[in-house]
Amino acid sequence: MKGVFVFLADGFEEIEALATVDILKRGGVDVMTVSHDMEGFVTGAHGITVCPDMTMDHFMAELRPSGTEATDVLVFPGGLPGAQNLADNDLLIQVMNRHWEDGGTVAAICAAPGLVASKLPDLDGLRFTCYTGFEAAPQAKGGTYTGAPVEVSGRLITGRGPGCAIPFALAVLARIAGEETAARVRDGLLLPE
Repeated sequence: MKGVFVFLADGFEEIEALATVDILKRGGVDVMTVSHDMEGFVTGAHGITVCPDMTMDHFMAELRPSGTEATDVLVFPGGLPGAQNLADNDLLIQVMNRHWEDGGTVAAICAAPGLVASKLPDLDGLRFTCYTGFEAAPQAKGGTYTGAPVEVSGRLITGRGPGCAIPFALAVLARIAGEETAARVRDGLLLPE
């Protein structure tokens, strides 16, 4: 697998998904959105409907056993029931686990660290953050909850919630394109200090 993919399911948190896509594109990253099922449109938790770049069947057809690098990232936005819908997709969880085992990076925000990333085989020694109330499952896998806005721990990038979407996206961008690119994009956004 080569690339960066943001997975969307009905009920996804729009700001977390779309801000991440926007920030990555500003940084020159070829990011693709993927519907977690075979449907062409996905509706977010606040009624915004988007047309992903590809459906899950197209994504699966494009997968190649070409090896995975740490800059290949699978991104899982939160939102309910979006994150639960992602977590309930057995095929997607298999893909995530294979990606992880091959050395790829997983990024999850809000409820997704607790519902999706917690299905990784082992989180021993990794720090994570998530939306309040979703800490138990990653902790049970050995993760350490910090409550920080964003955590980058090895190949796991996590964000706390909607208000942390831009810092989360910048952390993902830094992993893929480097700190200098992330700093340039951050400066262009005129974020407050």
